[in-house]
Amino acid sequence: MSSLSQSRVLIAGGGIGGAAAALALARKGASVTLFERSAEFGEVGAGLQIGPHGSRMLESWGLLDTALARGVLPGNLVFRDAVTTEELTRVDLGVDFRARYGGPYFVIHRSDLHSILIEAARDAGAELLTGQTVDDVVTESNRAVLTTADGRTHEADVVLAMDGLKSRLRAKISDDEPVSSGYVAYRGTFPMDEVPAGLGITPGAGSEASGPLTDVVGYIGPGCHFIQYPLRGGTMLNQVAVFESPGFKAGKAEWGGPDELEHAYDHCHPTVQSATDHLWRDRWWPMYDRGPIDNWVDGRMILLGDAAHPPLQYLASGAVMAIEDAKCIADYAEEELALGVPDAWDRTLAAVNAERAPRCNRILTTGRMWGELWHLDGTARIARNELFRSRDTSSYRYTDWLWAYSSDRAPAVAV
Repeated sequence: MSSLSQSRVLIAGGGIGGAAAALALARKGASVTLFERSAEFGEVGAGLQIGPHGSRMLESWGLLDTALARGVLPGNLVFRDAVTTEELTRVDLGVDFRARYGGPYFVIHRSDLHSILIEAARDAGAELLTGQTVDDVVTESNRAVLTTADGRTHEADVVLAMDGLKSRLRAKISDDEPVSSGYVAYRGTFPMDEVPAGLGITPGAGSEASGPLTDVVGYIGPGCHFIQYPLRGGTMLNQVAVFESPGFKAGKAEWGGPDELEHAYDHCHPTVQSATDHLWRDRWWPMYDRGPIDNWVDGRMILLGDAAHPPLQYLASGAVMAIEDAKCIADYAEEELALGVPDAWDRTLAAVNAERAPRCNRILTTGRMWGELWHLDGTARIARNELFRSRDTSSYRYTDWLWAYSSDRAPAVAV
């Protein structure tokens, strides 16, 4: 009889999704080897927002308390107009929210979450290799054969292609390319005691300071937005500035550099303008996604994580989608292989594809729309602001689809 404990799984890509998949499958007894092309494990970036759809996954692996100890539980998600700093709406993340969704919304440094998952995957018995670039995966009968750049081959029952936005393995399924949004992101994470007074402070009713920053605050404005929230127990300030690149609009090959940042927020409130002084200027992130695709499977290989569904950041669900993928394939594989049928892995990949593609593709397309909504100007901005102000803040009708989801047979929340 086939079982997951008798299966060998290879994973291409050692980011958050790859580490989560290695953990989820190794915990259930699979023999897992992960290939990461970098010389060592690590995540580039700053803060991550993890909704309750991610918290529940981490809790199922016994990692939520560790993650919360390294992160921050914000009180609210707050949206403000970037031109006036007027509060438009908020989502209370307190007791009722947690009861509704079965988990908290928290923020954590990307490298902290990644290291938690890597350590847990190792402890579960996964083999994690660095300095290994995956060149190709082919299916031979009921086996997947993975080839690395050094010419070595590795056989397994299945390969998970989790090699990111620029996935080379996606080309086996789709000839599409990453799609530029024309927007660029700058980030900065600094100790609170190194930033000027007022930067790590929650704005008051107008633009005046009212107290230490305990919320996730998003200033949304014409052609730009600016996000602030605390990290690491409130000892650090995380900031993200995103704006439409004039260089991209002009058709320049190189666009989004620090010269563009200098004037990107001139039309915004001084509170926002001054905050841009505390961003890294030696690195920036042009924002890309990919169009949705329905098929993620090629023989015994499946695309997961950003290789399958790289989103724009507006719904704060990129990392969580990859974590959901990891739990989904581990759970489905355990269920299918327990039946002892010869095509159990083929059935597993088909079932995961059918379960996950509609969910993730909706996040991709909704994220694009959400970004357009944030960045409206003129009369459209006025109408958007009025819509936000009039929102029933006690209603969950617009968020249940995102945060109540579960890949289990029954939904996480009865809606």
